[in-house]
Amino acid sequence: MNQKKIDYFKDLLNGRVNELLGQADATVVNMTDAGDNFPDPADRASLESDRSFTLRIRDRERKLINKIQEALQRIEDGTFGICESCGEDIELKRMEARPVTTLCIKCKTRQEISEKSRGL
Repeated sequence: MNQKKIDYFKDLLNGRVNELLGQADATVVNMTDAGDNFPDPADRASLESDRSFTLRIRDRERKLINKIQEALQRIEDGTFGICESCGEDIELKRMEARPVTTLCIKCKTRQEISEKSRGL
């Protein structure tokens, strides 16, 4: 992968991390808002359900941030865009669709077939 593409992915990944961290900060601010006193139990239950859903989303985003940071480290190491299983270059289309990927499409397909056969 040429330096121009590497810089593109580095900027893309850094931008995504900043966006996710901003959303996490906004969630903390919204959840610490003191105006959440509902006398109606149904309203309270709805609020709690919404909060639970938001926290699940933020947990998924936290995991994505970790994957993005690992991808940024691979950029620094010079291993970004190289399949960790077979050592071949990962196609650019796959990298654009999922820049945090560590497997080429062939190896990922094999992994998914193996997981499916084991019932995972």
